[in-house]
Amino acid sequence: MVAPDSVVPQNGSTKKLQSQCQVAAPQCRIQKCTSDFVSLTSHLTPAVDGFHVEFCKALRSYSACTQRTAKSCRGNLVFHSAVLGISDLMSQRNCSRDGPTSSTHPEVPHEPCNYHSRTQHAHAHAHAHVHAHSHSHSHGHGHGHSLPVYLFCGLFGDPHLRTFKDSFQTCKVEGAWPLIDNDYLSVQVTNVPVVTGSSATATNKITVIFKPYEGCTDQRVYQAVTDSLPAAFDDGTVSSGDPIHLSAGAEGATGKVRALWISERSPGRHVELHAGYIGVTVIVRQLGRYLTLAVRIPEELAQAYDATQDLQLCLNGCPGGERIDRAGDLPLRPGFSPGATRAFSVERAKDRCREQLDVEDIYFHSCVFDLLTTGDANFTAAAYSAQKDMESLHPHRDRWRIYPRGAATSALRPDSPPVGRLAVLLLCAVSVALM
Repeated sequence: MVAPDSVVPQNGSTKKLQSQCQVAAPQCRIQKCTSDFVSLTSHLTPAVDGFHVEFCKALRSYSACTQRTAKSCRGNLVFHSAVLGISDLMSQRNCSRDGPTSSTHPEVPHEPCNYHSRTQHAHAHAHAHVHAHSHSHSHGHGHGHSLPVYLFCGLFGDPHLRTFKDSFQTCKVEGAWPLIDNDYLSVQVTNVPVVTGSSATATNKITVIFKPYEGCTDQRVYQAVTDSLPAAFDDGTVSSGDPIHLSAGAEGATGKVRALWISERSPGRHVELHAGYIGVTVIVRQLGRYLTLAVRIPEELAQAYDATQDLQLCLNGCPGGERIDRAGDLPLRPGFSPGATRAFSVERAKDRCREQLDVEDIYFHSCVFDLLTTGDANFTAAAYSAQKDMESLHPHRDRWRIYPRGAATSALRPDSPPVGRLAVLLLCAVSVALM
């Protein structure tokens, strides 16, 4: 047995032996496992067919990677958090432990008219450049080439607005108002009074303009009004641009879609607009006599506007004079209109909303408000569908829940026990992705 350095320091032989042992010892490679998982899932979106299958394949690959490095990761808290996080995600997504896995180095084609492909290609090149120079630039690099950040905006009910900043507002905004207006996309809604004697309005018209993008698509306009939710653009087309590869699952036998296309989920009731060339998804529904809207868009595109386009409800919220709520709080009392008082009491409205909304968050309170205001039970389905569309498109699960002031100690309250462990995993994944 070799004695410690303090006993046998001759010729530095002991230090040399220690150095050799350190090199030979296996390294905990949990960060590499997490980085691969981020790479495999960064282009996936729940709104696209095949998401579940691809996400489960990526989870199984992640799990296999952690098993390979388990021996060298004993005592590593990040490793154990990742293992727990994988187990939680598999349970939530009903993923089997056995099954196909994703390739560690997926071949994602670089297609100019596929936003995910463009950004992933740019990120991969930036990451390779940073890695090649990591010895001389070990800090403060790569942040300008991080994976894209997505934003969510939703509008439903009387109407209730969820902005890009996850601010929840209830507004009058009667007439035509811009929700989004940037260099790539324009979304405008028209709101009309719901009942006599109430300041509340609801949406009866939605206009979406996909602006021309060189080499990918000409301008396309989609317009929906009450009782007319078409499955085509104004010019009668249902798609635009050359076919692109859809990484998250095939739409059809070829696994290819157009740069811009429309998917009719329920005739006259539910339509989805997919702009693959800019990474945008728009969901439009009709529930009762009124329309709802949900949008997912990359942050860099949402910020591409000038001073003449600053009136955007999704970006800045409603003007103060148009607000009905008080900093997110809704006055839950009957009597907004003569008809509403006869239709629902506060308790009956709450019971009706509980039939579809089991958590008393802001969507539940919006449902109660709408029933008291209008007496129209269709607004219960509108709140429920708006919440489901938000869960489908919103990129951050930990921000799904919003509670009115006084309803909870925090506006962002975890809704399940695994959130704490998943938060650690997410922090690890993000830190690696930004390296």
